[in-house]
Amino acid sequence: MAARSRLCCRQSVRYQIPGATKQDLPITAQETQLYTCRINDLFRNVVFSDWVKVEVHPCIARGLLPQLWQGEPVIILNPSEQKVEVGKPLQLQCAAVGVPAPSYQWYQNGNLLEHQKKKKLWVTLPWDGSETLATEITHTKTSDSGTYLCCASNRHGEHWTNAVDIHIATGKLALLVGNNHYQHHPNLMAPAKDVFELSLLLKQLGFQVVSLLDLNKAEMVTAVSRFLQLLEKGVYAIFYYAGHGYEHLGRNYMVPVDAPQLYAPENCISVQRILQKMQQQQTALNLILLDTCRKWYNPECTLSQVQPLEPWGNIVYGYATSEDAEAYELQDGEFSSGIFMKYLKRHILQEKKVTHMLEDVLEDLGQDPLVTGKQVMEIKHTLKEARSLTDPICPTGAAAERWGCSREPPSETVTFPCGVQAELRFHRLFSNVLSICAKLQDLPAHLTDAQLMLRQPTEVGDVASLEESHQGHMDSLLTSVYKQEELDCIFQLCGLQKIQMDVVLQLDLYYTQLSTKQRTCESLEKILPKLLLGQFVTQRNYSWPNCDSILAWADPQGAPRTGTGRSLPSSSNPSNSISEPEENDERSIGELCSALLRAGPGQEHP
Repeated sequence: MAARSRLCCRQSVRYQIPGATKQDLPITAQETQLYTCRINDLFRNVVFSDWVKVEVHPCIARGLLPQLWQGEPVIILNPSEQKVEVGKPLQLQCAAVGVPAPSYQWYQNGNLLEHQKKKKLWVTLPWDGSETLATEITHTKTSDSGTYLCCASNRHGEHWTNAVDIHIATGKLALLVGNNHYQHHPNLMAPAKDVFELSLLLKQLGFQVVSLLDLNKAEMVTAVSRFLQLLEKGVYAIFYYAGHGYEHLGRNYMVPVDAPQLYAPENCISVQRILQKMQQQQTALNLILLDTCRKWYNPECTLSQVQPLEPWGNIVYGYATSEDAEAYELQDGEFSSGIFMKYLKRHILQEKKVTHMLEDVLEDLGQDPLVTGKQVMEIKHTLKEARSLTDPICPTGAAAERWGCSREPPSETVTFPCGVQAELRFHRLFSNVLSICAKLQDLPAHLTDAQLMLRQPTEVGDVASLEESHQGHMDSLLTSVYKQEELDCIFQLCGLQKIQMDVVLQLDLYYTQLSTKQRTCESLEKILPKLLLGQFVTQRNYSWPNCDSILAWADPQGAPRTGTGRSLPSSSNPSNSISEPEENDERSIGELCSALLRAGPGQEHP
């Protein structure tokens, strides 16, 4: 003859359940607890059963079960979507109720995971049985990306959880190109500021950014080639271009700064061919942002020969304007910005799917009265997974080592023969633009009216050749970096990719001696090594491909003779600030101005 009693364990404290001496134990569970059964006979022999854990899920309610429930599995906890960095743990969990308690099997991309079915927590309730399973990947790899789901089954049937996408990216790379200063076409004002501000935002999102200004065709080819060579599986890649451009029969072209007045496709860079190369690297996301016009005036041009893109579902196009329309930029005092960038920077930091973020940009831009009927954004994509620019990324491999690694010379203090000290600071506004700033320290008591001047004693090719209007824009951008701090002089060293030799800078100090009232000038020289200046992509153990292969991307067929740049509406006085149309723009300046004045008096312009 044997007797039974029940023990319960709560938080490591064991206690006996009064009156629980039957073979069955009916309970009403209020919290998760452990149970065991003690069996003894008249001779004081005692044995214990295994412990069983009764887990109470707060999400379980009788109303969740089917009305005629026969014990088949019912999912009560689905795995949740997660964003995980490479090397960090990933845990997926699901739970089901059923009688008998269900067993589980996990799947990735439809394939059975052999060893992901044994981590079980058993639950026994008076009206059903349940258990949970958690599968854990302790050191995530890019191969762990994919779609996961779990099957819960017992003798009454099976039920599947919701599918959840887990993507692990290996890096975020961005190439931003802004062409402002054209040799044979109207200059633009906004691309410099647009590239600068987008670069800052993307860095906040964890992107490694190379930003370049005013590139000729060979330089654009080189930059794109280096960018493409570093893309790899799992990378988020962004390519942004602001400047003159055009579209013909679905083919988009970027116009380099040295394109002739009547340019043809062979003078330009094909966007579609860049995108083809990006796809071949099996990137996780390819985001192309084109802040350029899409008008075309030569219907006789031969269609470009471009192979169709592979259906990999990783492409997002963000066009600043719709097909056969122009993209506009604003001039407001010393600052200029593109209409598209004005709204993109409002939303780009949002933690949502990149296509949804761009839809917010589209809606805001579409409600801007200044461009109503003239510019509306367009989005195209084949994105099949929920990619967000805010996704956490752990940069690895070549992408982390070779892209966006440009370094600035450290700040230093120089001393003139008269004892006056000046601090030199270096800041890269762009990957190919270096700003050198000088600030005077405290003057000796016997000197007054001191002034600093930075200059190059000799010209270095095209380096630092800026028009006065562009110089002002650069200085404005630098002022935004140093906020309210006053600098005595600023020198912009531009076109760093052109440097073939060390650059010598001369710092001149003009001052007046109080005792003699004599005006004096003293000079110091600073040598900037060419390797430091032009190094926006490191060369360590890496050889770049021959640029001739990329030059062939520009389509040799056809002879387009037209195309537009980005027109310039103003927020205050359109008639004074709209740029002159190119030779192929069929509208007059008066028509352009009247279109921009339709916002009406008293309405706030952007």
